[in-house]
Amino acid sequence: MPRIHAKLSSHVFQIFREETMSGKKILMLCGDFGEDYETMVPFQTLLTVGHTVHAVCPGKKAGDHIATAIHDFEGHQTYTEKPGHNFTLNATFADVKPENYDALVIPGGRGPEYLRLDEKVIAVVKHFFAANKPVAAVCHGAQLLAAARVLEGRTCSAYPACRPEVELAGGKYADIAIDQAVTDGNLVTSPAWPAHPAWLSQFLAVLGTKITHG
Repeated sequence: MPRIHAKLSSHVFQIFREETMSGKKILMLCGDFGEDYETMVPFQTLLTVGHTVHAVCPGKKAGDHIATAIHDFEGHQTYTEKPGHNFTLNATFADVKPENYDALVIPGGRGPEYLRLDEKVIAVVKHFFAANKPVAAVCHGAQLLAAARVLEGRTCSAYPACRPEVELAGGKYADIAIDQAVTDGNLVTSPAWPAHPAWLSQFLAVLGTKITHG
């Protein structure tokens, strides 16, 4: 079982792994104008704690970029949308064999709107649920889950505007605070990027990753 030790020494935070640690191999499904934080933060966090993450996008290969969008909450009736950073993919979607991965991450933003139209993307999502592998989805990532018809009887959080899709797909929408997350078996979901601490903490628990401070 993966275990991370953290030590604070001379004001330097050091993270190191036990020799016996075996990180997971995680697939992340990305798309153009996926939300900036919801793409960057899980990718970097999971790498930091010793897992392997392959970020892919249909029609693109390792080294290509996706554009991201920054969604913010500024007092309007819905979120605002601004250009985000370019994000570099580190694997090629055409080469993906889902059986070779231990877990799946689905960022939110605009990406899921069109990724759900790709038959291979849907097949990939279905594989992780059929095999009961850990899946983490945030915000509009639930659109992919609904399109793959894997939410029947499952509790799922998402951006509130996705609630009808979750419920039409047979899921139970978790109406939780924007900084919270919910776990239902292998599935960890949250409403939006303010939930990253809760969402990633719960996902790491499902992955079997333990973090200790010495």
